[in-house]
Amino acid sequence: MSGWAEWFAEQRAGREDAGLQRALRPRAADEDVIDLANNDYLGLSLHPAVRRAAADAALCWGAGAGASRLVTGTTSLHVDLERELAEFTGREAALVFSTGYQANLSAVTALADKQSLIVSDAHVHASLIDAARLTRAAIEVVPHNDVAAVRKALAAAGDRRALVLTESVYSVLGDAAPLPDLAAVCADHDALLVVDEAHGLGVIGDGGRGALHGMAEDPNVVMTATLSKSLGAMGGAVLGSAALVDHLVNRARPFIFDTGLAPAPTAAALTALRCLRRQPALPSRIHQRGAELADRLGVRRSAGAVLSVPMPSPQVAVAAQAAALEAGVRVGCFRPPSVPDGVSRLRITARAGLDDARWEHAVEALARVVKDHRRWP
Repeated sequence: MSGWAEWFAEQRAGREDAGLQRALRPRAADEDVIDLANNDYLGLSLHPAVRRAAADAALCWGAGAGASRLVTGTTSLHVDLERELAEFTGREAALVFSTGYQANLSAVTALADKQSLIVSDAHVHASLIDAARLTRAAIEVVPHNDVAAVRKALAAAGDRRALVLTESVYSVLGDAAPLPDLAAVCADHDALLVVDEAHGLGVIGDGGRGALHGMAEDPNVVMTATLSKSLGAMGGAVLGSAALVDHLVNRARPFIFDTGLAPAPTAAALTALRCLRRQPALPSRIHQRGAELADRLGVRRSAGAVLSVPMPSPQVAVAAQAAALEAGVRVGCFRPPSVPDGVSRLRITARAGLDDARWEHAVEALARVVKDHRRWP
Protein backbone atom coordinates (compact mmCIF):
# COMPACT_ATOMS: atom_id res chain seq x y z
CA MET A 1 0.00 0.00 0.00
CA SER A 2 1.38 3.41 -0.96
CA GLY A 3 1.88 6.25 1.47
CA TRP A 4 -1.12 8.09 0.06
CA ALA A 5 -3.33 4.99 0.22
CA GLU A 6 -2.37 4.51 3.88
CA TRP A 7 -3.13 8.14 4.62
CA PHE A 8 -6.56 7.93 2.96
CA ALA A 9 -7.34 4.77 4.94
CA GLU A 10 -6.25 6.41 8.21
CA GLN A 11 -8.33 9.48 7.49
CA ARG A 12 -11.43 7.39 6.77
CA ALA A 13 -10.93 5.26 9.87
CA GLY A 14 -10.69 8.38 12.01
CA ARG A 15 -13.92 9.76 10.55
CA GLU A 16 -15.71 6.45 11.06
CA ASP A 17 -14.56 6.19 14.68
CA ALA A 18 -15.92 9.69 15.33
CA GLY A 19 -19.20 9.04 13.52
CA LEU A 20 -18.32 11.66 10.91
CA GLN A 21 -18.00 9.61 7.71
CA ARG A 22 -20.12 11.05 4.89
CA ALA A 23 -21.29 9.53 1.62
CA LEU A 24 -23.22 10.65 -1.44
CA ARG A 25 -26.76 9.27 -1.62
CA PRO A 26 -28.34 9.76 -5.04
CA ARG A 27 -32.10 10.33 -5.07
CA ALA A 28 -34.60 9.55 -7.78
CA ALA A 29 -36.77 12.22 -9.35
CA ASP A 30 -39.95 10.38 -8.42
CA GLU A 31 -39.11 9.19 -4.90
CA ASP A 32 -41.97 9.30 -2.42
CA VAL A 33 -40.16 11.10 0.40
CA ILE A 34 -41.07 14.39 2.05
CA ASP A 35 -37.85 16.34 1.63
CA LEU A 36 -37.20 18.75 4.52
CA ALA A 37 -33.45 18.69 3.99
CA ASN A 38 -33.29 20.79 0.85
CA ASN A 39 -33.30 24.58 0.63
CA ASP A 40 -36.16 25.03 -1.85
CA TYR A 41 -37.98 27.02 0.83
CA LEU A 42 -40.83 28.34 -1.31
CA GLY A 43 -41.22 25.33 -3.60
CA LEU A 44 -40.39 27.44 -6.65
CA SER A 45 -37.98 24.93 -8.19
CA LEU A 46 -41.03 22.83 -9.13
CA HIS A 47 -43.30 25.72 -10.09
CA PRO A 48 -44.61 25.08 -13.62
CA ALA A 49 -43.65 28.55 -14.86
CA VAL A 50 -40.13 28.23 -13.45
CA ARG A 51 -39.58 24.81 -15.00
CA ARG A 52 -40.93 26.00 -18.33
CA ALA A 53 -38.66 29.06 -18.29
CA ALA A 54 -35.61 26.88 -17.65
CA ALA A 55 -36.54 24.50 -20.47
CA ASP A 56 -37.26 27.30 -22.92
CA ALA A 57 -33.97 29.02 -22.10
CA ALA A 58 -32.00 25.83 -22.71
CA LEU A 59 -33.73 25.34 -26.05
CA CYS A 60 -33.14 28.96 -27.04
CA TRP A 61 -29.62 29.62 -25.74
CA GLY A 62 -28.16 26.13 -25.39
CA ALA A 63 -27.04 24.13 -22.37
CA GLY A 64 -24.32 26.51 -21.20
CA ALA A 65 -23.32 30.16 -21.26
CA GLY A 66 -20.38 29.25 -23.49
CA ALA A 67 -17.76 31.53 -21.96
CA SER A 68 -16.99 33.85 -19.08
CA ARG A 69 -19.29 36.80 -18.57
CA LEU A 70 -16.66 39.20 -19.96
CA VAL A 71 -16.27 37.26 -23.21
CA THR A 72 -19.62 36.08 -24.59
CA GLY A 73 -21.16 34.54 -21.48
CA THR A 74 -23.49 37.45 -20.68
CA THR A 75 -26.95 37.07 -22.18
CA SER A 76 -29.98 39.32 -22.04
CA LEU A 77 -31.29 36.92 -19.38
CA HIS A 78 -28.40 37.83 -17.08
CA VAL A 79 -29.04 41.53 -17.57
CA ASP A 80 -32.76 41.17 -16.84
CA LEU A 81 -32.10 39.08 -13.74
CA GLU A 82 -29.55 41.56 -12.39
CA ARG A 83 -31.86 44.51 -12.98
CA GLU A 84 -34.85 42.84 -11.32
CA LEU A 85 -32.82 41.55 -8.37
CA ALA A 86 -31.57 45.08 -7.72
CA GLU A 87 -35.08 46.53 -8.00
CA PHE A 88 -36.54 43.87 -5.71
CA THR A 89 -33.97 44.33 -2.96
CA GLY A 90 -33.69 48.10 -3.30
CA ARG A 91 -30.03 48.05 -4.31
CA GLU A 92 -28.56 50.17 -7.08
CA ALA A 93 -27.01 47.29 -9.01
CA ALA A 94 -26.46 43.54 -8.98
CA LEU A 95 -23.99 41.09 -10.48
CA VAL A 96 -24.86 37.41 -11.04
CA PHE A 97 -22.37 34.55 -10.55
CA SER A 98 -22.37 30.84 -11.27
CA THR A 99 -22.83 29.98 -7.56
CA GLY A 100 -23.40 31.70 -4.24
CA TYR A 101 -19.99 30.41 -3.17
CA GLN A 102 -18.40 32.29 -6.07
CA ALA A 103 -20.36 35.42 -5.17
CA ASN A 104 -18.90 35.45 -1.67
CA LEU A 105 -15.40 34.65 -2.90
CA SER A 106 -15.64 37.51 -5.40
CA ALA A 107 -17.01 40.12 -3.03
CA VAL A 108 -14.46 39.57 -0.30
CA THR A 109 -11.34 38.95 -2.40
CA ALA A 110 -12.02 41.99 -4.58
CA LEU A 111 -12.55 44.28 -1.59
CA ALA A 112 -9.71 43.23 0.71
CA ASP A 113 -6.00 42.51 0.39
CA LYS A 114 -3.03 41.91 2.67
CA GLN A 115 -3.17 45.53 3.86
CA SER A 116 -6.79 45.11 5.04
CA LEU A 117 -8.50 43.90 8.19
CA ILE A 118 -11.36 41.38 8.04
CA VAL A 119 -13.57 40.98 11.10
CA SER A 120 -15.49 37.75 10.76
CA ASP A 121 -18.34 36.37 12.85
CA ALA A 122 -17.42 32.93 14.21
CA HIS A 123 -20.44 31.33 12.51
CA VAL A 124 -20.13 32.59 8.94
CA HIS A 125 -20.41 30.19 6.00
CA ALA A 126 -17.37 28.31 4.68
CA SER A 127 -17.40 30.43 1.50
CA LEU A 128 -16.77 33.59 3.54
CA ILE A 129 -14.08 31.86 5.58
CA ASP A 130 -12.31 30.69 2.44
CA ALA A 131 -12.66 34.11 0.85
CA ALA A 132 -11.13 35.82 3.87
CA ARG A 133 -8.15 33.47 3.83
CA LEU A 134 -7.55 34.06 0.13
CA THR A 135 -7.20 37.82 0.64
CA ARG A 136 -4.14 37.37 2.90
CA ALA A 137 -5.64 40.12 5.06
CA ALA A 138 -5.37 40.17 8.83
CA ILE A 139 -8.40 38.23 10.09
CA GLU A 140 -10.02 38.62 13.47
CA VAL A 141 -12.74 36.09 14.28
CA VAL A 142 -15.16 37.50 16.84
CA PRO A 143 -17.75 35.67 18.97
CA HIS A 144 -21.09 35.05 17.30
CA ASN A 145 -23.30 38.16 17.04
CA ASP A 146 -21.02 40.10 19.42
CA VAL A 147 -21.34 43.74 18.34
CA ALA A 148 -19.01 44.97 21.08
CA ALA A 149 -16.26 42.66 19.83
CA VAL A 150 -16.73 43.98 16.30
CA ARG A 151 -16.50 47.55 17.57
CA LYS A 152 -13.31 46.76 19.47
CA ALA A 153 -11.71 45.10 16.44
CA LEU A 154 -12.57 48.00 14.13
CA ALA A 155 -11.27 50.54 16.64
CA ALA A 156 -7.86 48.86 16.35
CA ALA A 157 -7.90 48.82 12.54
CA GLY A 158 -5.96 52.06 12.21
CA ASP A 159 -5.79 53.22 8.60
CA ARG A 160 -6.44 49.76 7.16
CA ARG A 161 -9.51 49.18 4.97
CA ALA A 162 -11.83 46.99 7.03
CA LEU A 163 -14.60 44.52 6.20
CA VAL A 164 -17.04 42.89 8.60
CA LEU A 165 -18.48 39.52 7.51
CA THR A 166 -21.85 38.25 8.68
CA GLU A 167 -24.98 36.44 7.55
CA SER A 168 -28.48 37.86 7.86
CA VAL A 169 -29.90 34.48 8.94
CA TYR A 170 -27.38 31.84 9.89
CA SER A 171 -27.52 28.62 7.94
CA VAL A 172 -27.14 26.12 10.78
CA LEU A 173 -28.67 27.65 13.92
CA GLY A 174 -31.30 29.70 12.09
CA ASP A 175 -30.69 32.81 14.22
CA ALA A 176 -30.53 36.39 12.93
CA ALA A 177 -27.63 38.85 12.99
CA PRO A 178 -28.02 42.27 14.67
CA LEU A 179 -27.67 44.03 11.32
CA PRO A 180 -28.69 47.60 12.30
CA ASP A 181 -26.17 47.59 15.15
CA LEU A 182 -23.44 46.12 12.97
CA ALA A 183 -24.15 48.64 10.22
CA ALA A 184 -23.94 51.51 12.70
CA VAL A 185 -20.58 50.29 14.01
CA CYS A 186 -19.27 49.91 10.45
CA ALA A 187 -20.43 53.42 9.54
CA ASP A 188 -18.65 54.84 12.61
CA HIS A 189 -15.37 53.25 11.48
CA ASP A 190 -15.83 53.56 7.68
CA ALA A 191 -15.84 49.78 7.33
CA LEU A 192 -17.85 47.73 4.86
CA LEU A 193 -20.43 45.32 6.20
CA VAL A 194 -20.69 42.28 3.89
CA VAL A 195 -23.96 40.45 4.57
CA ASP A 196 -24.69 37.02 3.14
CA GLU A 197 -28.47 36.93 2.57
CA ALA A 198 -28.47 33.33 1.32
CA HIS A 199 -31.07 32.37 3.92
CA GLY A 200 -32.77 35.77 4.10
CA LEU A 201 -33.71 36.51 0.50
CA GLY A 202 -37.22 35.21 -0.15
CA VAL A 203 -37.75 34.44 3.54
CA ILE A 204 -37.59 37.61 5.64
CA GLY A 205 -38.20 41.29 5.04
CA ASP A 206 -41.06 42.92 3.15
CA GLY A 207 -42.34 40.30 0.70
CA GLY A 208 -39.13 38.30 1.08
CA ARG A 209 -36.84 41.17 0.10
CA GLY A 210 -34.33 40.21 2.77
CA ALA A 211 -33.14 41.67 6.04
CA LEU A 212 -31.26 44.46 4.28
CA HIS A 213 -34.24 45.88 2.38
CA GLY A 214 -34.70 48.74 4.85
CA MET A 215 -30.97 49.47 4.73
CA ALA A 216 -30.64 49.69 0.97
CA GLU A 217 -29.32 53.25 1.00
CA ASP A 218 -26.45 52.50 3.39
CA PRO A 219 -23.22 52.88 1.36
CA ASN A 220 -21.32 50.79 3.91
CA VAL A 221 -23.41 47.64 3.33
CA VAL A 222 -22.76 45.01 0.64
CA MET A 223 -25.26 42.21 0.07
CA THR A 224 -24.51 38.76 -1.28
CA ALA A 225 -27.12 36.10 -2.01
CA THR A 226 -27.74 32.76 -3.60
CA LEU A 227 -30.33 31.91 -6.23
CA SER A 228 -30.44 28.24 -5.20
CA LYS A 229 -32.58 28.48 -2.08
CA SER A 230 -35.78 30.53 -2.07
CA LEU A 231 -35.58 31.11 -5.83
CA GLY A 232 -35.19 27.39 -6.45
CA ALA A 233 -32.55 27.62 -9.19
CA MET A 234 -28.80 28.00 -8.83
CA GLY A 235 -26.25 30.80 -8.95
CA GLY A 236 -25.37 33.74 -6.74
CA ALA A 237 -25.34 37.51 -6.73
CA VAL A 238 -23.62 40.51 -5.18
CA LEU A 239 -25.75 43.62 -4.77
CA GLY A 240 -24.79 47.17 -3.89
CA SER A 241 -23.74 50.35 -5.62
CA ALA A 242 -22.98 50.64 -9.32
CA ALA A 243 -19.40 51.46 -8.35
CA LEU A 244 -19.15 48.20 -6.41
CA VAL A 245 -20.41 46.15 -9.35
CA ASP A 246 -18.02 47.92 -11.72
CA HIS A 247 -15.16 47.08 -9.36
CA LEU A 248 -16.16 43.41 -9.20
CA VAL A 249 -16.43 43.11 -12.98
CA ASN A 250 -12.88 44.36 -13.26
CA ARG A 251 -11.21 42.84 -10.20
CA ALA A 252 -13.07 39.76 -8.96
CA ARG A 253 -11.10 36.75 -10.21
CA PRO A 254 -13.87 34.18 -9.57
CA PHE A 255 -16.11 36.30 -11.83
CA ILE A 256 -13.56 37.13 -14.51
CA PHE A 257 -12.26 33.60 -15.02
CA ASP A 258 -15.41 31.54 -14.48
CA THR A 259 -17.94 30.54 -17.12
CA GLY A 260 -21.16 32.49 -16.74
CA LEU A 261 -24.26 31.04 -15.12
CA ALA A 262 -26.01 28.79 -17.65
CA PRO A 263 -29.15 30.14 -19.39
CA ALA A 264 -31.56 27.59 -17.85
CA PRO A 265 -30.93 28.47 -14.17
CA THR A 266 -30.69 32.16 -15.06
CA ALA A 267 -34.16 32.09 -16.59
CA ALA A 268 -35.45 29.91 -13.75
CA ALA A 269 -34.22 32.36 -11.10
CA LEU A 270 -35.68 35.30 -13.01
CA THR A 271 -39.08 33.63 -13.29
CA ALA A 272 -39.01 32.53 -9.64
CA LEU A 273 -38.29 36.11 -8.61
CA ARG A 274 -41.29 37.28 -10.61
CA CYS A 275 -43.44 34.60 -8.96
CA LEU A 276 -42.33 35.83 -5.55
CA ARG A 277 -43.18 39.42 -6.46
CA ARG A 278 -46.68 38.30 -7.43
CA GLN A 279 -47.10 36.36 -4.17
CA PRO A 280 -45.63 38.59 -1.45
CA ALA A 281 -47.39 36.63 1.31
CA LEU A 282 -45.64 33.37 0.37
CA PRO A 283 -42.73 33.79 2.82
CA SER A 284 -45.15 34.10 5.75
CA ARG A 285 -46.08 30.44 5.22
CA ILE A 286 -42.49 29.49 6.04
CA HIS A 287 -42.70 31.27 9.39
CA GLN A 288 -46.08 29.78 10.26
CA ARG A 289 -44.84 26.28 9.57
CA GLY A 290 -41.50 26.86 11.23
CA ALA A 291 -43.17 28.09 14.41
CA GLU A 292 -45.52 25.10 14.44
CA LEU A 293 -42.70 22.60 14.04
CA ALA A 294 -40.43 24.32 16.59
CA ASP A 295 -43.19 24.23 19.19
CA ARG A 296 -43.91 20.54 18.54
CA LEU A 297 -40.22 19.63 18.82
CA GLY A 298 -39.55 21.87 21.80
CA VAL A 299 -36.77 23.90 20.19
CA ARG A 300 -36.18 27.57 19.58
CA ARG A 301 -38.08 29.16 16.71
CA SER A 302 -35.98 30.18 13.73
CA ALA A 303 -35.56 33.64 12.27
CA GLY A 304 -35.72 32.05 8.83
CA ALA A 305 -36.64 28.72 7.30
CA VAL A 306 -34.02 26.55 9.00
CA LEU A 307 -34.91 24.76 12.24
CA SER A 308 -32.03 23.45 14.34
CA VAL A 309 -32.62 20.41 16.58
CA PRO A 310 -29.62 19.55 18.79
CA MET A 311 -28.79 15.86 19.24
CA PRO A 312 -26.74 14.19 22.01
CA SER A 313 -23.96 12.97 19.69
CA PRO A 314 -23.03 12.52 16.04
CA GLN A 315 -24.11 8.88 16.21
CA VAL A 316 -27.53 9.77 17.63
CA ALA A 317 -27.98 12.48 15.00
CA VAL A 318 -27.28 9.96 12.22
CA ALA A 319 -29.66 7.44 13.79
CA ALA A 320 -32.40 10.07 14.11
CA GLN A 321 -31.94 11.06 10.49
CA ALA A 322 -32.27 7.41 9.44
CA ALA A 323 -35.40 6.97 11.57
CA ALA A 324 -36.97 10.04 10.00
CA LEU A 325 -36.22 8.72 6.52
CA GLU A 326 -37.77 5.38 7.41
CA ALA A 327 -40.89 7.35 8.36
CA GLY A 328 -40.86 9.00 4.94
CA VAL A 329 -39.21 12.32 5.87
CA ARG A 330 -35.73 13.41 4.81
CA VAL A 331 -33.95 15.88 7.10
CA GLY A 332 -30.44 17.23 7.20
CA CYS A 333 -27.84 15.96 9.66
CA PHE A 334 -25.06 18.37 10.57
CA ARG A 335 -22.09 17.16 12.60
CA PRO A 336 -18.64 18.53 13.43
CA PRO A 337 -16.77 20.02 11.70
CA SER A 338 -19.71 21.40 9.69
CA VAL A 339 -21.43 22.97 12.70
CA PRO A 340 -19.93 26.16 14.15
CA ASP A 341 -20.72 25.35 17.77
CA GLY A 342 -19.59 21.72 17.61
CA VAL A 343 -23.07 20.37 18.45
CA SER A 344 -24.49 17.64 16.21
CA ARG A 345 -28.02 18.41 15.10
CA LEU A 346 -30.85 17.73 12.74
CA ARG A 347 -31.39 20.57 10.32
CA ILE A 348 -34.97 20.83 9.11
CA THR A 349 -36.41 23.29 6.61
CA ALA A 350 -39.95 24.60 6.96
CA ARG A 351 -40.94 24.44 3.30
CA ALA A 352 -43.83 26.53 2.07
CA GLY A 353 -44.30 24.47 -1.08
CA LEU A 354 -45.59 21.27 0.54
CA ASP A 355 -49.32 20.57 0.63
CA ASP A 356 -50.96 20.50 4.05
CA ALA A 357 -51.36 16.72 4.25
CA ARG A 358 -47.68 15.99 3.61
CA TRP A 359 -46.62 18.74 5.98
CA GLU A 360 -48.81 17.35 8.77
CA HIS A 361 -47.41 13.86 8.20
CA ALA A 362 -43.87 15.25 8.44
CA VAL A 363 -44.59 17.12 11.68
CA GLU A 364 -46.07 14.02 13.34
CA ALA A 365 -43.22 11.79 12.19
CA LEU A 366 -40.51 14.19 13.31
CA ALA A 367 -42.12 14.71 16.70
CA ARG A 368 -41.92 10.95 17.31
CA VAL A 369 -38.35 10.65 16.04
CA VAL A 370 -37.01 13.54 18.08
CA LYS A 371 -38.76 12.36 21.23
CA ASP A 372 -37.30 8.86 20.84
CA HIS A 373 -33.74 10.00 20.17
CA ARG A 374 -33.49 12.65 22.84
CA ARG A 375 -33.65 9.87 25.43
CA TRP A 376 -31.07 7.80 23.56
CA PRO A 377 -28.93 5.82 26.08
